[in-house]
Amino acid sequence: MAIEIERKFLVAGEGWRKAVHSSLRMRQGYLADTSGRASVRVRLQGDEARLNIKAAVVGRARAEYDYPVPVADATEILDTLCIGLVDKTRHYADAAATGGARLTWEIDEFEGDNAGLIVAEIELESAEQEFSRPDWLGLEVTDDPRYYNHALALRPFRRWGDEA
Repeated sequence: MAIEIERKFLVAGEGWRKAVHSSLRMRQGYLADTSGRASVRVRLQGDEARLNIKAAVVGRARAEYDYPVPVADATEILDTLCIGLVDKTRHYADAAATGGARLTWEIDEFEGDNAGLIVAEIELESAEQEFSRPDWLGLEVTDDPRYYNHALALRPFRRWGDEA
C-alpha cells in the first residue's frame, strides 16, 4: 500500500514566487462527496491525466493510489461525472531537508471559486522528517479539512465567509 506523508501550510506574502522553478496548470474533479472512506479524483495536469484514490482521513499520512488514464477519458469524466471541480496552478520550489535530502514545495494557487487561496504542501519520507521552513510559509493547516482539495471542490474558499 502506498502512503502519502504530507504537510500543508498557508502562504504568507509573495516571496514564494521567487523560489518557483516551474509551474503546471491543473483541473481536477471528484466523483463522490466527502462522506465516504476515500476520495476519488481525476486530474488533467499539462498533457497527462491521472486517476487518484486517497483514504478520506485528515492528517499527515494516508493511503494513496495513483494511476495514469487517457486524457480523453479524464476530460469526459471531468465534464460529465464530477460533483466538484478545482482549477489551480501548481508551482514547484525546492526545499531542503535534514540529511541533505532534496524535497519539493508544491504551491497551489487556486482559481475560480477558490481564487485568493494559496496553499503550500511538502511530501515527506517520514512523519518525523525535518525540513527547512522558508519565510513565506504561514500557518500550518494539515489538520484542517477545509484546505483539502476534495473539500474545496465541494465547498469553495469563496463560500467560507468569515470562517477562514
